Amino acid sequence: MTTNEIFLREIERDDLAVINSWRADQALVGLLGGNFRHVGPEIDDRWFDNYLGARSNNVRLAICLAPAREAIGVTYLLNIDWTNRCAEFSIQIGVESARGQGIGEIATRSILAHAFDDLNLHRISLTVLASNARAIKLYEKVGFRAEGLMRQAVFKGGRYQDVISMAVLAAERS
Repeated sequence: MTTNEIFLREIERDDLAVINSWRADQALVGLLGGNFRHVGPEIDDRWFDNYLGARSNNVRLAICLAPAREAIGVTYLLNIDWTNRCAEFSIQIGVESARGQGIGEIATRSILAHAFDDLNLHRISLTVLASNARAIKLYEKVGFRAEGLMRQAVFKGGRYQDVISMAVLAAERS
């Protein structure tokens, strides 16, 4: 994939059904730090309304393949702290056939460029399951550095798992 084939746009209410289907995919959620929960459409509607009310501190973008506008994943900058110029990053490639194609790297580089070059943020952090070697490799490739290990921090798949905290500073991105 090339950067010309992938673009980011703000999520829209019409994206909620596909985002919800990704939340219902237990295998996909198993790769992420969050816990699996059944989420109904009414909850998604309220979640989106809350996002619209908190846009000044959150950026929620759909990852799309050009020229289509259909979301194949999402990437977020959350809890933006304008005083300390930092935010939390997350990404999810929801469409299984789109995984392993380099889309995550392009989307990550794009949202980091937005964070550092447009929003003037200084530090972007994330947490990742210690067992998710593929994600860790991507994050390190774009400049994130491990900052710590949270032992048995999440309960997933019937067991506690370690979580690694990582961050990248504007001057460190690759």
